[in-house]
Amino acid sequence: MTQGDISTLILMAVLVIMSAYFSATETAFSTVNTTRLKTLADKGSKKAERVLNMAENYDKLLSTILVGNNIVNITLSSVATLFFIGILNGDSNTAATVSTVVTTVAVLIFGEISPKSLAKEAPESFAMFSAPILRIFIWVLTPVNFIFSLWKKLLSKIFKVKGDRSVTSDEIITFIDSVEEGGDLDEDESELLRSAVEFSDQEAADILTPRVDIVGVEEDNSKEEIAQVFTDTGYSRLPVYKDSLDNIVGIVHQKDFYDGPRVTAKPLSEIMKAPVYVTPGMKIHDILKLLQKTKSHVSVVTDEFGGTLGIVTMEDILEELVGDIWDEHDEVIEEFTKISEDTYRIKCTADLDEMFELFEIDGEIESDSVTVSGWVMEQIGRIPVEGDKFVSDGLDVTVSSTDGKRVLEITVTRLPEEDDDDEDDD
Repeated sequence: MTQGDISTLILMAVLVIMSAYFSATETAFSTVNTTRLKTLADKGSKKAERVLNMAENYDKLLSTILVGNNIVNITLSSVATLFFIGILNGDSNTAATVSTVVTTVAVLIFGEISPKSLAKEAPESFAMFSAPILRIFIWVLTPVNFIFSLWKKLLSKIFKVKGDRSVTSDEIITFIDSVEEGGDLDEDESELLRSAVEFSDQEAADILTPRVDIVGVEEDNSKEEIAQVFTDTGYSRLPVYKDSLDNIVGIVHQKDFYDGPRVTAKPLSEIMKAPVYVTPGMKIHDILKLLQKTKSHVSVVTDEFGGTLGIVTMEDILEELVGDIWDEHDEVIEEFTKISEDTYRIKCTADLDEMFELFEIDGEIESDSVTVSGWVMEQIGRIPVEGDKFVSDGLDVTVSSTDGKRVLEITVTRLPEEDDDDEDDD
């Protein structure tokens, strides 16, 4: 083997290494975790900051990598063909075949598959390593990148491509699930993050305490009667209404009602605070801001006619983020009580989504109701009475308790899968 052959082999090896570099760089920049890079950049990493700046113009970056990779691979193929022509004493046909086989295998193994696999394992590290070299290639290939940018604009006008690159809440939740499965988040942390993402979608109607469950006092009640309500309920705040709960005129706080160990001598009108009114469709994050602004803890949800639908408290809103908050005066109510393997006794104040999750029922719930009570009334089509039964969504439901105006409790049994199939056939 001559000195020239050795030089050619070295050149071919260099070209394979460059092909591997471009392939690995492409994979690294396409799979890099920008959040992790931003964290590193905020901590002072110049390399991470450089990668982020380059990634902002991904089209220019990608065209540089692809053009460079193609130039390298075409050059490698040409050099290999000339090399094998010399080795095979001028037999160009055989040399072309051997060159194609050898370069294809070499590029696939060493220039594509292996470097891409390695780069995918640590994309941030490789992107930071390759960025300085890539900047040189971007500068060298600027004229070519300019031509490709014009070509892209032309294609965009011809095909009118409109891409929505915004991240949806569903995508964020999917990402949280993936991180949890990877072990970087425990169940409590991931649940808190999911609640935070879904927080902005919740409305007052989704979390309010309904009118029938509101405990209030009339403005004409005696101080003794009001004190008794505070004692019986354990609540720290009570709505004050005139004539009916549809006309809530204020909120009285327990600490304002008492002056030390005794009831205050001030009239109720002086110690109660003006209520904060909200609509049922108001987002709970907006209600939270309103309560913070007005220094209130209770908001009254009104319907289109000005009547009271219910109330939303600061605690209700916080529970949407962190789960149920219990204090020493709260009566802990079990909304789901297991009777047997597939049977539960369920309070109808329970959230409908939670009940469907309990029975592992997937798919969209065809109901406008938020609570189990509303769902039961939708299914029956009237005010339920004890003993009413129906089958829906693979569940056998029996009304076990009512108060004459609404359903209080149901017994639910999950049907076997074959029963679901029979129901669908019907």
